[in-house]
Amino acid sequence: MHIFKDTHFDFLRWRWHAIALSWAVILAGVFVFFTRGIPLGIEFAGGTAVIVQFDQPVPAQNVRAALDKSFPGGGDNIVIQSYGDASQNMYMIRVPSVGAEAGGALSSTKQQVTDALTRNNVGKFTEVGTEIVGPAVGRELRSRGIWATVLSLIGILLYIAFRFQFSFGVGAVVATVHDLLVTLAFLAIFRYDMSLNVIAAILTMTGYSTNDTIVIFDRVRENLRSMRRDSLNDVINASVNQTLGRTIITAGTALLTSLALFFFGGEVLHGFAFTMVVGIITGTYSSIFIAAAIVSFWRGTTTRAAARAPATTAPAPQQPQRKQKPQRKARAS
Repeated sequence: MHIFKDTHFDFLRWRWHAIALSWAVILAGVFVFFTRGIPLGIEFAGGTAVIVQFDQPVPAQNVRAALDKSFPGGGDNIVIQSYGDASQNMYMIRVPSVGAEAGGALSSTKQQVTDALTRNNVGKFTEVGTEIVGPAVGRELRSRGIWATVLSLIGILLYIAFRFQFSFGVGAVVATVHDLLVTLAFLAIFRYDMSLNVIAAILTMTGYSTNDTIVIFDRVRENLRSMRRDSLNDVINASVNQTLGRTIITAGTALLTSLALFFFGGEVLHGFAFTMVVGIITGTYSSIFIAAAIVSFWRGTTTRAAARAPATTAPAPQQPQRKQKPQRKARAS
């Protein structure tokens, strides 16, 4: 199915505008990170998360007041947020620290939360679920998540450098790092917790963005042979235009699936779906603008493609033809 036919958009013309926009988003995320930080989920920060469901609607202020009485001095660190549909009257109560990671101390914080709600007559409730992660486990999960991301970037660089050229590998890695920074900026700005689900979405988005970039680079490699007299910028623009329909179809279907998860997947998948939505948009954007721009900067913009193509064998010099002596006419007998 062809959405675009014979397009001639000059994508590299807008590369500086795209880079400026990316830097604006990344710097905004860095500002939020250093001023407010990025919230860590229970898996990384360690702590206790208790999900309770009330029989009747209960304001969040009443839940907060009950917990402040039972956690003197530490109530400000407790996070209370609505969980699931508002009509279900569910709250997720997160206490960031579980204390000593031994014996019955792991479940003592959970008991304190339920006792506080019962003692202060907040309302009849049912404990729906509990998640408890110790600080040591949280640090180990955080370390493994960082290493998984770093090793994936190294693997991408080595594969593309071997399969294509080193400049293409640099462009793909820079585009992937760009996607990670932009996604983390949106997570920090919109205050989504950094959890294992979010890490899984980031790694998924990294693979998706790299695959989209490889498709464009493969077409660039083919056009370097057929467009030998054109400049590198013309080759890159032509390659992006030729794969534009495929890019839009792939990104569109993946985006619709992620939006369905975001709106109908429930609170548990909210962070995962949000990360996927941002990752798909920025991954498509970076494949078209950032990765191609890095290759053009690395290899130069005015050099013709023929200079990079294999040299053809020069034709053999022609031997000078010998002059033939004119034949004498036969005498008539």
